[in-house]
Amino acid sequence: MKFKDYYETVGVPRGATQDEIKAAYRKLARKYHPDVSKEPEAEERFKELGEAYAVLKDPEKRAVYDQMGNQWKAGQDFKPPPGWDTGFEFSGKDFGFDGMNQSDLFETLFGRQGRNPQGKSSHARGEDHHAKVLIDIEDAYRGAQRSISLRMPEVDAQGHVVLKDRTLEVSIPKGIRAGQHLRLVGQGESGRGEGPAGDLYLEINFNKHPLFRVEGSDVLLDLPLAPWEAAMGCSLAVMTPVGDVQLTIPADSKAGRQLRLKGRGIPANPPGDLYVRLSIVLPSAKTDSEKEAYRAMARAFDFNPRASLKG
Repeated sequence: MKFKDYYETVGVPRGATQDEIKAAYRKLARKYHPDVSKEPEAEERFKELGEAYAVLKDPEKRAVYDQMGNQWKAGQDFKPPPGWDTGFEFSGKDFGFDGMNQSDLFETLFGRQGRNPQGKSSHARGEDHHAKVLIDIEDAYRGAQRSISLRMPEVDAQGHVVLKDRTLEVSIPKGIRAGQHLRLVGQGESGRGEGPAGDLYLEINFNKHPLFRVEGSDVLLDLPLAPWEAAMGCSLAVMTPVGDVQLTIPADSKAGRQLRLKGRGIPANPPGDLYVRLSIVLPSAKTDSEKEAYRAMARAFDFNPRASLKG
């Protein structure tokens, strides 16, 4: 998929106001409308205009697009990086990647479904807001109180799209998993008249951890072993997100073997497990004594690591 320059399509600079974008679109839409235009490829041009304007006229979609435009140029192969929209606060339906299997840039960013704005009643409940946030794995084990910073796209008095920052104190419940939502009552859009405010829904994901990976409520750890530890077995203190546990390594363990620590994953209901995957690390042989140790091993073992490749 190629990245498209929606500003170039509409014929405005990136710093254009919302009114300038609207005026430029209307001028070109009249020029390329298929019912009246004699321009070659008018229908295709009109379709491209509609796609570009659907993004640029909406402050939230425009903020999303501008975030991408800082990293890609028109014509470059485009793929949004994981978690690029973390910390953005959106009204209505949040912009996920449900449309990633589609061929269109617009659907890739925003999916097929549009927003569902509230009616214009003088007394109406405010819209719900949505945002994706990152927490540490340890927070899911213990529960935590965290400050969450969000950015909400809005239009300023000069007609430019800006990002308004706000910080919220959020209670992270013990046992929460990636993909679950926290509901903050009354933290969405303000209601109209006497209508109540909407709610804010935070979709939880985990920060990348240097040691642990998360799959649902299970946690995975890669554990390096020395060759003699794997061959003869041993007992080791193994890290978990909330402290060390003692783990017995069976003798004759092979690289890739997984050991399960039941109930040591995220303490959900039911709790997940912690899986320890074994790898074997060979020490370097730099000194004469180290090299002699390897020669002694070669003499002691009748071992061919390539035996399985024969016949």
